[in-house]
Amino acid sequence: MVSTDKDFLFDLLDTPSPTGFEMPGQRVWAKHIGKHADSVDCDSYGSTWATLAGSSDQSIMLAAHADEIGYMIKHVTEEGFLYIDRIGGSDAATGQGRRIHILGDKGTFTGIIGNTAIHLRRDSLSSEKAPAIDQLWVDVGASSPEEVADLGIRIGHPAVYQEAATELANKRLVSRALDNRIGGYIIAKVMGNIAAKQQQSSHSVICLNTVQEETSGAGARMATHRLKPSICICVDVTHATDTPGLDAKKHGEVKLGKGPTVMHGTANHPLLVDRLMQVADKHDIAIQHEASSNFTGTDTDTIYDVNGGVPSALVSLPIRCMHSVVETAHWDDIEATIELLTELINSLSKDDTFSQTL
Repeated sequence: MVSTDKDFLFDLLDTPSPTGFEMPGQRVWAKHIGKHADSVDCDSYGSTWATLAGSSDQSIMLAAHADEIGYMIKHVTEEGFLYIDRIGGSDAATGQGRRIHILGDKGTFTGIIGNTAIHLRRDSLSSEKAPAIDQLWVDVGASSPEEVADLGIRIGHPAVYQEAATELANKRLVSRALDNRIGGYIIAKVMGNIAAKQQQSSHSVICLNTVQEETSGAGARMATHRLKPSICICVDVTHATDTPGLDAKKHGEVKLGKGPTVMHGTANHPLLVDRLMQVADKHDIAIQHEASSNFTGTDTDTIYDVNGGVPSALVSLPIRCMHSVVETAHWDDIEATIELLTELINSLSKDDTFSQTL
């Protein structure tokens, strides 16, 4: 990885972009991917896409999502403390004692989610449970609602944790918002690889960075109606189940550093899944397998049935500690995912329709 790639990824990870407020991160992504694309555009809600023209009227869409989980200001007390609610699947158990970025009217402002000292909780320690979301309170240094307002903070403003990206030993990347800012990075890298080829691909490549995946998938649905891709690969994250306390019989077996996963079932088109496996085998790319017996829980579910059906498949990057500030990925898995998607596009011809026949 060259330093400019890492700079782009870390900038993308560090830019607060909670669900419903994704445009700061979208602008970072659009500026970078625009170097490799014929065009970059966005829709009314902020889903953003880059297009690289192919030699036929067929297109492949690589879809990731731009939003991250977070919090939203819900109440201001007479003493100037804030109470918050979840944006997406934020885990209140990880909240106490954290610093947050509040995206206010006067810019980004620091707050802290309070934590009562252990000395004052000794009598209740034996029966303590994780806090409910309505028990988390935020201190911004104000003593009244008026002082909160003077800071440019009001009900409805979003917030995310402040923790920045870092690295561990043995090729581990740690950050909040790997879900799914890493997907946006991966598809941008794939477009860069395709753009660098001497020969035009048969399929136009559309890289779509959607909004509001963490709450509804509406961004993906709106954009797919508009872009009308021939086929789609969704790129998201999945649970690496190789940490203590997780049972593979219940959650499946997915290991960090052993390659991206390919999902089987439900929204995943069997012929497109077969092609992914063929490409992985041909190019000796390590992949893992996951089962979707009911739904994938990703934008794949809101893309595949649009406009009469879009043959779709889900490729996921294993991460540990999902929906926390220490989401952990492996650089080898990131590079393998980029290679798999690049070679998938290289394998396509204008006659590939991935349509079932009788």
